[in-house]
Amino acid sequence: MSDSELRRQLVEIGASLFDRGFSVGSAGNLSVRTADGFLMTPTNSSLGRLSVDELAELDHQWRHMGGPRPSKEVVMHRAIYETRPEAQAVVHLHSTYVTAVSCLAEDGPAIPALTPYFVMRVGREVPKVPYYRPGSAEVDAELRAAASQGPAVILANHGSIVAGETLESASNAAEELEVSAQLAFLVKDRQVRPLTEEQIRELLD
Repeated sequence: MSDSELRRQLVEIGASLFDRGFSVGSAGNLSVRTADGFLMTPTNSSLGRLSVDELAELDHQWRHMGGPRPSKEVVMHRAIYETRPEAQAVVHLHSTYVTAVSCLAEDGPAIPALTPYFVMRVGREVPKVPYYRPGSAEVDAELRAAASQGPAVILANHGSIVAGETLESASNAAEELEVSAQLAFLVKDRQVRPLTEEQIRELLD
């Protein structure tokens, strides 16, 4: 895609996520890889009120080259791209149910593999990293280790960050993660039938 097409898509997907409640206020941020580096949502911007002419531009070394300042959480995006070189886009959301899951003090998988679409879009399970202040560079090592396991990561007491081969696929995966978190709450304390290991392997293969 051209730079102008990527800008338009970033604005459209941001608005779609916002309008459907996957992001509120100025929470969340998006980025996409370009020929010259990266485009990213600006700091303190709302995904519902982005402009194609007012996006942060960064070069391949993550230096700010134009537009408004990028989100303070640029450190997380950089960690994901450098850990997953196939990633062309990253979506970070504070969606309600994933954030609720991120606040639970429980061991084991944060979200069980209940549906095939969960496995196909985000993998066998989604790792969770400990809490770090938003924008803190200290999350880097933990986030890289988690991102090496799969395209989606849950950030304790914060939300999620998801990579994709396109901005659309990253957004779809982030939405699937949110719906899967909602399902986990709906069936909590009830007898469930998670996917078997054989079924999971078949999906991953």
